[in-house]
Amino acid sequence: MSLSAFLLGAALFILVLIVVALARLLLSHRAVDWVMAEQLLGTAGIAVLLLFGVATGRPGVIDLALMLTLLATFVTVAFAEPLRRRFAARRQANKSEPHP
Repeated sequence: MSLSAFLLGAALFILVLIVVALARLLLSHRAVDWVMAEQLLGTAGIAVLLLFGVATGRPGVIDLALMLTLLATFVTVAFAEPLRRRFAARRQANKSEPHP
């Protein structure tokens, strides 16, 4: 088995994991699960692109994967910031309640 075939097989396996992550995402209604699924999808998508780029010898695909890495970082921050604010507000509200 050649290295290219192995890398393409690994990319196919990661694509199967992406389908599982999408199923989990569609079944969940919690915001934390959405953030984790977004991170998994971003990371797996980048891995697939990198494996495909190396297996086919196309440097443009590798460049695209690196660009998506930057975008995935900003998307994670954009998803996490409202959650951080919501949890901080809940924590503040719980501190202000009198305890019996």
